[in-house]
Amino acid sequence: MQSFLEISKNRYTTKHYDQDKKISQKDIDILLEIARLTPSAVNIQPWHFYVGSTQKAKDLILPAIPDFNIPRIRDCSHFIVLCSKTKISKEDYEALTEKEDKDGRFGDPKLKEAIGSHRMEFGQMHEKLGDFSHWTAKQVYLVMAALLYGAASMGIDSTPIEGMDFAKADEILGLKDKNLQSVGIVTLGYRKDDSNALRPKSRLAKETIISSLD
Repeated sequence: MQSFLEISKNRYTTKHYDQDKKISQKDIDILLEIARLTPSAVNIQPWHFYVGSTQKAKDLILPAIPDFNIPRIRDCSHFIVLCSKTKISKEDYEALTEKEDKDGRFGDPKLKEAIGSHRMEFGQMHEKLGDFSHWTAKQVYLVMAALLYGAASMGIDSTPIEGMDFAKADEILGLKDKNLQSVGIVTLGYRKDDSNALRPKSRLAKETIISSLD
């Protein structure tokens, strides 16, 4: 089994997929569980994921994809549209706290009340600041990273996609009425002949991007 460092060194963004190779349902279920388990600020989990693999699903989302990214959607085995919440109701906050209670996270009713209130206050703070949608979208990028590296650990290739028409994707999926916004897409599958795989990885030197405060 590769270490996380080895996976980080070897993983690359796939440009071309073998459309004849499909990911098993078992492996897709594992990746979706990785997405579900991703951490978020105050455990707010402000996301929803739309998963597609059929031609019908691909045709549905393709109008939101520019020409240069169409091959990634067309030839991948599966794709996941990552969405973040644009609004969270009082009932949503309460339901989240009740789920945590059911899962055994609180041994004391006072702790349950305190954590539930703190989470709601934190969300309301971002609403007052006017950056709530931006804040929730940042949580979804944690999911994107988890999916990319989770897939790599399973021998599955992936592509993170931001090159898309977000407004069109929101319209296609009816996200506005669901208090959601699209943030990006992760395509998944198995690489075909891909020149990107042959290029050495290039990153800035650690001395350029890391500064010690000690």
